[in-house]
Amino acid sequence: MSVAPGDRAAQAAALNQAFTALDPAARLAALREASAGRIVFTSSFGIEDQALTHLIAQSGLDIEIVTLDTGRMFPQTYDVWATAEQRYGLKIRAFSPARAALEAWVAEHGINGFRETTDKRHGCCALRKLEPLSRALEGAQVWITGLRADQSQNRADMDYVSFDAARGLIKANPLLDWTRAQVVDFTIANDIPVNALHGHGFPSIGWAPCTRAIAPGEDERAGRWWWEASNKECGLHVGEDGSLVRASSDQATSP
Repeated sequence: MSVAPGDRAAQAAALNQAFTALDPAARLAALREASAGRIVFTSSFGIEDQALTHLIAQSGLDIEIVTLDTGRMFPQTYDVWATAEQRYGLKIRAFSPARAALEAWVAEHGINGFRETTDKRHGCCALRKLEPLSRALEGAQVWITGLRADQSQNRADMDYVSFDAARGLIKANPLLDWTRAQVVDFTIANDIPVNALHGHGFPSIGWAPCTRAIAPGEDERAGRWWWEASNKECGLHVGEDGSLVRASSDQATSP
């Protein structure tokens, strides 16, 4: 079934239900079958994203893999990016911040000014991530992410598939019900290249100045923006009110 602009919320609800009986590979195939348009997978080169890159490459599905290159990613992240391209014989398209806007922000706030206030951090994320994401998803009908429900309490009750009303597209999380252990086992069994930082206490890897290793027992997202007490989201997966976009059939009118 193809996705028509007027029924994407209903389409998302149907796919959400179908995903419960499918494995991640079949979920990707179902998304491709359901959409006649552009499908975009955004990778940050974490272990979940590497697992999905492997599945996409092995399937031969027409799913575009992109990344948001903030300009301040860990060297290990660039290394696994290059390794993935070589391993799978594909190119991962990068979307970078708008030069003039970023230069103006740094000139006003300083290179690490995002640490001064939450508002400044949100402004920096908007320039380095949200604006490039908007360009990456322009014209897409489906957006695939590597989110898992057990990554944090904020993500615990997300749907497999939802309608993102703010962006006017279907958003899918094929690994939503997988545990971290399942993802790790999958990457080992399939010899999938993973970020070296995962072996040094970094379960969640963002850009370098905003990510630290976590202590045993901490939430996976505890190392992101650790100097803030707010939830550990940058804006990519939240609506205008700051809450996670998680509903499926009722998202037609609100994010």
